[in-house]
Amino acid sequence: MKKILAIALFSLTFGVKAQTIESGSHSTTGYVKSDGTIENSSHSTKGYIKSDGTIENSSHSTIGYIKSNGTIENSSHSTIGYVKSDGTVENSSHSTVGYVKDNGTVENSSHSTIGHASGVKKEWAAVVFFFFKF
Repeated sequence: MKKILAIALFSLTFGVKAQTIESGSHSTTGYVKSDGTIENSSHSTKGYIKSDGTIENSSHSTIGYIKSNGTIENSSHSTIGYVKSDGTVENSSHSTVGYVKDNGTVENSSHSTIGHASGVKKEWAAVVFFFFKF
């Protein structure tokens, strides 16, 4: 899934810092706030990533989980992917679907840049770009 959300780099919204999510051409597509709120480019809330790793949609229904070991699960706790410590993103079959680089560049499996998420946790960026449609 290539749904891209943007994060406004060091902007403040309701006192919470946010990071910009950008497309491969650097246009803003959404925001991820430091509290885990995910917004589209119009600042409408699309979802939440809670401190315990729970991923919720805008209605606060649980749609998945990020485990401390980088495993990404759906709401039924079935594994849908993995984010390795080096930023490699894999699907449930361990096939590489993309990469989240240390500098925030997000690449598909062919190493083509599909977006940018500077300052966003690798797991959060992987969830936004590859696993869940917000």
